[in-house]
Amino acid sequence: MFEIAKQRLEPVFKLIEVDEEVITRLSYPKRSIKASIPVRMDDGSLRIFTGYRVQYDDTRGPTKGGIRYHPRVNEDEVTSLSFWMTVKCAVAGLPFGGAKGGITVNPKELSQLELERLSRGYIRAFADILGESRDIPAPDVYTNATIMGWMADEYSVLARRQAPGIITGKPLHLNGSEGRESATGSGALHVLNEYCKRQQLNPAELTVAIQGFGNAGFHFAQLAQEAGFRIVAVSDSQGGIYSENSLNIKDIKNHKDDTNQLESVLCNGTVCTLQTFQRLSNAELLELKVDVLVLAALENQITQENAHRIQAHLVLEIANGPITPQADEILEAQGIAVIPDVLANNGGVVVSYFEWVQNRSGLYWELEEVQTRLAKTMRREANTVFDLANEFQTSLRTAAYLHGIKRLAGAIDQRGNHKLFKKAP
Repeated sequence: MFEIAKQRLEPVFKLIEVDEEVITRLSYPKRSIKASIPVRMDDGSLRIFTGYRVQYDDTRGPTKGGIRYHPRVNEDEVTSLSFWMTVKCAVAGLPFGGAKGGITVNPKELSQLELERLSRGYIRAFADILGESRDIPAPDVYTNATIMGWMADEYSVLARRQAPGIITGKPLHLNGSEGRESATGSGALHVLNEYCKRQQLNPAELTVAIQGFGNAGFHFAQLAQEAGFRIVAVSDSQGGIYSENSLNIKDIKNHKDDTNQLESVLCNGTVCTLQTFQRLSNAELLELKVDVLVLAALENQITQENAHRIQAHLVLEIANGPITPQADEILEAQGIAVIPDVLANNGGVVVSYFEWVQNRSGLYWELEEVQTRLAKTMRREANTVFDLANEFQTSLRTAAYLHGIKRLAGAIDQRGNHKLFKKAP
């Protein structure tokens, strides 16, 4: 997976000249650590979980990146994600490098108390390489504000001081930021709106299918529906539902929270009726004939095996790495535009940066200010990427990487390279 991730750089280096040292530096992670995390289970037994933290590059500032809990977490995946985070932070213009972490675990199999012990154990295992000016974690797949709160508290216990800036994505009462929970979905919508303006597309005339109904997928769906987009299909890990007349996202979310089922309930007064929708698999959702396909689940969802069956006019990547390079080529040949992850899902890390700034300064912003700053950042960087795509006549993905690599290359060069050394007489 890491080798696939690095393939994204090849088209960029064909368009601009960068020093060989930049290519060398960006080809390897700075630090990669694997740790055993012992957890006392509720039945008294002891289980050992494997945790990872990869700090890819810190040229532009302390590293930043989420922690995910998933059975498939491994060193290769975490390294790839830390590479993407490095590019993402540069694309967003943030003073951060990239990092990522994770634990190989199915969190659904753990009790709440076991989950807390595991989360605190992760911080104990990696505390020596974390810090407000070193490496700042955040939520990712199957982690949330509650888990970030446990982790921040554990770090404060170990450090013998209050250190709210050690982690972002925390609960509001533990010095979290307004607007953080919806930030990834909101940021993606800002990028999509800018794209629609440029293409003179009317949201009310666009149908949208969304793979992934977690935090990012849900908030994007709700905000997009409020903005006028027609959400006709959504899915989670168990499958999806489809309605050509559009779905009611709030009703679906409320019913899923109550029953863990992706359904919808229509209420008229005190009388509620379960809505019936067409059931479909995640694979079938990807192949729906819609205007916009939103990928908000996991990596490698569109590959060379299914890319030729994609019928959407536009693909929006909210997940990290949901399209392989080979699939990218197929989609481009079919005339399907892709708004890439390193631009589209930056809302989360942008508001994480805002939270870090607030934690460090002790001054906290109201929701309106957070949303205004997020919109300004996302619109600015999106239009820069769109302009680069037009200038170089390339895909939006290559343009986004070009934007980020320019900033990274500048920082690496200005720290000093071989050009500063003169040959001895």
